[in-house]
Amino acid sequence: MTISELLKKADALRLSGKKACTLLGVGPMSMPVLRAAFEVGRDKDFPVMLIASRNQVDSLEFGGGYVRGWDQRQFAAAVDATAEQAGFGGLRYICRDHGGPWQRDGERAAKLPEKEAMEIAKRSYLADLLAGFDLLHIDPTKDPHSSGVMQMETVLRRTVELIEFVESERIKRNLPPIDYEVGTEETNGGLTSPDSYKDFITRLKAMLAEKGLPPPAFIVGQTGTLVRLTENVGSFNADNASILAESARSLGFGLKEHNADYLDDKTLLLHPVIGVTAANVAPEFGVDETRAYLLLAETEKAACERGLIGKVSDFTRTIRNAAVDCGRWRKWMLGDVPNMASEDVKRDEAIMDIITRSSGHYTFDDDAVARELALLKENLVSIGMDPDRFVINRIKASIGRYAECFGLTGLTSIMCLLKLYK
Repeated sequence: MTISELLKKADALRLSGKKACTLLGVGPMSMPVLRAAFEVGRDKDFPVMLIASRNQVDSLEFGGGYVRGWDQRQFAAAVDATAEQAGFGGLRYICRDHGGPWQRDGERAAKLPEKEAMEIAKRSYLADLLAGFDLLHIDPTKDPHSSGVMQMETVLRRTVELIEFVESERIKRNLPPIDYEVGTEETNGGLTSPDSYKDFITRLKAMLAEKGLPPPAFIVGQTGTLVRLTENVGSFNADNASILAESARSLGFGLKEHNADYLDDKTLLLHPVIGVTAANVAPEFGVDETRAYLLLAETEKAACERGLIGKVSDFTRTIRNAAVDCGRWRKWMLGDVPNMASEDVKRDEAIMDIITRSSGHYTFDDDAVARELALLKENLVSIGMDPDRFVINRIKASIGRYAECFGLTGLTSIMCLLKLYK
């Protein structure tokens, strides 16, 4: 079942009053997050949708990704293996989040010209396609040459060009249909105008139809959410989201929300009933994992003080320094902190704490961090603990909150009972 087919069946359930749900896109921040996602999907009986950005997973010619250095094929293989290990036999989807030109930090910093950036994007999408991705997010909006809001004409032109390229390659290779997501979330926590949203959808649909190209499954809309540090500092606007959702549904698409991390339960519970078809959550799960490791490091220290462990790891100091050195924290910080030199940051313990919690997950696969983490786990196992299970369960609790609030529990079984899925 493709994602677009799943959306139609889920929408039919909502309109019939039998079940309202919002699909959850999980950012694959690490192997423990993958394992947690499949275990929750198994236990709560819903489809698992994994959303990988180009910074996380990409072709080796572009440097791979910060998650285990994976390229697309390695990521897909890890997904298959982890699903099997977790005993998950339901629907699972591998999705490209924020594919397109300038989507890797280095491409944007280098201010690559449009032609070169688009060619790189096409090669990356081709690797997605060949690795069996189920959905591609077409996002050509992170243009370093643009100041302010992108012109709709430019976004439409680039979007159609990229979808046309992928479809031509897919057909040439006789590969099965895939789905698309278009649009992007703004990084200022603003709202999408209902009029401009509908205009964009209508024009894109017509342009794609003219070229015989498939319509997208999702249209991203800004609902007021905005993630900074370890909280959502935006303001979710349910009225606006409801209007966007209905506009998308009336034209055969689903509204996709980004930046749903850290929203409260009341807000999350509103999502299914107002028709938000899917929402992405990523950094929150990486933060959960980092916090779990830091807590385990405190436990290791306490055990050493009691004479239960000989030599403690240097995990906490190592990940704190690595988190600052990686530089990725700058996009999550507020005020003047993003412009601070790393040396100055390291002299401020409070800022170091914040950076470690919010950006430690970027460094899990750094050699030094991985070495100290391995020692930390070895020490805890020696005194009868299961640190891996502790970490996975912490992440599962976080993913499970979204699954419950989004009405996902039992979705696969309900579709089976109603003969919507076999």
